[in-house]
Amino acid sequence: MLSPSVNLTLIQTERAILDLKRHFEDTLTSAMRLHRVSAPMFVAADSGLQDDLNGIERPVAFSVPAIGATRFEIVHSLAKWKRMALARYGIPQGEGLYTDMNALRPDEESISTAIHSVYVDQWDWERVMLPDQRNLDFLKSTVETIYNAILSTEHHICSRYGLQKFLPQKINFIHSEELLEKYPGKTAKERENAICKEYGAVFLIGIGGPLQDGKIHDGRAPDYDDWTTETAPDRHGLNGDILVFNPVLGTSFELSSMGIRVSPEILEKQLKVRGCEHRGRLPWHQALLAGKLPQTIGGGIGQSRLSMLLLQKRHIGEVQVSVWPEEMLKKCEAEGIQIL
Repeated sequence: MLSPSVNLTLIQTERAILDLKRHFEDTLTSAMRLHRVSAPMFVAADSGLQDDLNGIERPVAFSVPAIGATRFEIVHSLAKWKRMALARYGIPQGEGLYTDMNALRPDEESISTAIHSVYVDQWDWERVMLPDQRNLDFLKSTVETIYNAILSTEHHICSRYGLQKFLPQKINFIHSEELLEKYPGKTAKERENAICKEYGAVFLIGIGGPLQDGKIHDGRAPDYDDWTTETAPDRHGLNGDILVFNPVLGTSFELSSMGIRVSPEILEKQLKVRGCEHRGRLPWHQALLAGKLPQTIGGGIGQSRLSMLLLQKRHIGEVQVSVWPEEMLKKCEAEGIQIL
């Protein structure tokens, strides 16, 4: 495992986080022609805009007496809101938008680990595409653009703060079905660890649909990413995760979830697969089915995740402020980990 060659003070860390975020934003948005926009922290519960993630996470909800009986929910992500915003703003094909997304996920079971938190922050981005770009090659080229922005940011940060670069110059692509075949008998997480250790950086394609063993690699909601399209014989999915090997933690590390978004046909198909046909009556879903929303590709890139990785920190609490179990705080203090 990699030991950071430089121990930054708290204020140096705060400055480095800002530096890192500015460089990455500038690099990514220039390469992908993204416009920065304002975004909601909460949405009406009956709008269909909420991201249901794996379908079990409780959103933080509240009402506003001055508005009446409407129930509002803190967003889990802006996966569907961004697509609506692209239509409203009239952003043309080949351009897109990005925004800061801040969410609360109080049901996060992995908060006792070093890489998860109740507070979630990410760059949420979405880009208008042509119907004939609905293919694996376009997905891969977009992934490579994002990864190159990550590499540029790593070079910038390491040169300014005396850290050692570790990311490979290329990202590899592998389908979740291939990964299952390559590492039989391992869990999904064990397969991710093994492939990231082998290649350093991978884009894992096809997350959400059932694999040959009848299981899904990981959960995906049925109404934003396309995880059922057949892109090759016995393969499916036009979505996936950017994963890298984190040398400080010695394990795989997810930086981004992204994909080509559902078409009206794929939306109906995936809602049926998950037994969620009733969602088709919600306002957002009705707009998509009526052809009022553009065809897009989009995703989220973890801000604290990227900061933790490139600043070579051992705990996500070193790059963001959140809440942690008391025993974790004591353990971090004993190990010299400075929680913000």
